[in-house]
Amino acid sequence: MKIKTLFSRAVSTLSFLLIVNVHAQQNLSAEQISQARAAASESQQVDVSQYIQSSGNNTGRGAAINGPGNRDTSAQNLSEEEADLPPPYGANLFDGGFESERSDGLNSAYLVAPGDKLSIQMWGAVNRAEVVTVDNQGNLFIPDVGPIKVKDVPANQVNSVVTQKIKSIYTNNVSVYVNLLTATPISVFVAGPVERPGQYAGLASDSLLFFLKRAGGIDSFRGSYRNIKVLRQDKVVLEYDLYDFLKEGKLEAFSFKDEDVIFVEEQGPMVTVEGAARYPFRFELEDSNSAGEDLIYYARPLSKTSHVAVTGNRQGGFMSVYLPINEFNAFNMVDGDTVLFNDDIRPQVISVQISGSYKGPSFYTVKKDTRLLDLLSHIEVDPKQANYGAIYIKRESVVDKQKELLEESLERLERSVFTAPASSSGEASIRAQEAELVTQFVARARQVKPLGKVIVSENGKVANIRLEQGDEIIIPAQTDLIQISGEVLMPQAIVYNPNATLTDYVAWSGGFSDRADDERIAIVHANGLTSFMAGDSDLWFTGEQSNQLAPGDQILVLPKVDTKLLQSIKDITQIIYQIAIAANVARD
Repeated sequence: MKIKTLFSRAVSTLSFLLIVNVHAQQNLSAEQISQARAAASESQQVDVSQYIQSSGNNTGRGAAINGPGNRDTSAQNLSEEEADLPPPYGANLFDGGFESERSDGLNSAYLVAPGDKLSIQMWGAVNRAEVVTVDNQGNLFIPDVGPIKVKDVPANQVNSVVTQKIKSIYTNNVSVYVNLLTATPISVFVAGPVERPGQYAGLASDSLLFFLKRAGGIDSFRGSYRNIKVLRQDKVVLEYDLYDFLKEGKLEAFSFKDEDVIFVEEQGPMVTVEGAARYPFRFELEDSNSAGEDLIYYARPLSKTSHVAVTGNRQGGFMSVYLPINEFNAFNMVDGDTVLFNDDIRPQVISVQISGSYKGPSFYTVKKDTRLLDLLSHIEVDPKQANYGAIYIKRESVVDKQKELLEESLERLERSVFTAPASSSGEASIRAQEAELVTQFVARARQVKPLGKVIVSENGKVANIRLEQGDEIIIPAQTDLIQISGEVLMPQAIVYNPNATLTDYVAWSGGFSDRADDERIAIVHANGLTSFMAGDSDLWFTGEQSNQLAPGDQILVLPKVDTKLLQSIKDITQIIYQIAIAANVARD
């Protein structure tokens, strides 16, 4: 009953609002504190029975806390400009379980207070074991020894203090062991820009984060993470910078006392970090250090970062500077600045890949202006194994361009089909069927991935073109085979016969399928060039030149477009040719 009476104030959690500025002298006036407490009204009940147990044991881990419900209001009532900003650094700090994962024990800095219970054991010449409560004067009383002052003694020193006093009375053959069993519940005020300012019950050994969590956490758009004060009797006894905790895990242990005030200052100057940084958030500046070096420490720009762009407002108006990152270290930022970390040094080397028949590594790093023949002069090939005169390149920029051109053709086809007029209901029905078939064709065509071939060789001569980042240089292997695929009955590889014609190769593959277009067959040469010829011809034509089939060529029989699709047959045929050239596949 004594404990219940003594701490009846802690049973009730008061909702109060405190709007106050703490001045540079680290002092709040008595009037300000009294106003804060006077504003506490309409109390909410908080169960503190978890801290006071009849057995005298302290609370266990995970005890339920019947505090106010957690409700995130930090993003409410923001201006449109604020809502578009990235979150402040540390905004997720109070998502952690500072309440549910309370420590069972007391920290070593805890100061013994009236109402605490201590276990005292004596053996030897005197045998005694008892649990003693610290009285209102801060003493514990032991028969034959008298009162021992233990108020404000740190928990890790109470054993030596009590033992020394007892042994001053029992000087011979007496051993003593003293242990702090329970701590007295306290109530702490939490004020400033937090989600739920108020008075909260806890233990003196509870951390600052515990009490802030019970208050809903710091309002991340209004409150400061770098300037938090603990006030005791209107005096600042400790200051916290939570950036130290977020960055390095540092959180000073502190023993709270009843009616301490945790005061969160208003948010200080903020800068926004963008670009090549591991932590692209908004950061609060220290009053004493607004240099770029401090921001780099917390934002951690990527190693490739070379320059920094800073924009903001100064007394003279809008300001924008662009400077090397080493010069940014000494640059002084102000509230509202935006800092963009940028990689603005173009690499002077590129990486290319070699595939096919060659000797040596697969990847090479070369100077930016290196040309194809410059690199090939360092690549060893076996002329008996490699078809050196049929070299070609796969290039990502060409892939992108081929995708773009194919997409334009597909969009044009869709427009022509879906906007085609119909003069009768019968024709409208045909157009609807045509549209359905075209939709299916377009969906399959969009799945095709172009190869991005760059033709660099012809008639055994190789063009000395400039290489690009990511180029894959293909050196085809010597082969005696002709590949036949597409609309033939038996796609296969056939040994090259210098006396055979195109018709022969198709016949050896089982002949044309029912869907084959025998009037225009694609021939994909070993060097990547694609040409077309008629199925009843012994030659194929490229411009003004005519050539025979050669080893390593691929015969690709394309599908014939259904003549019922009269409106779109021309566009579909064009797209099929595009796919054949870009991806070496036949798509019906």
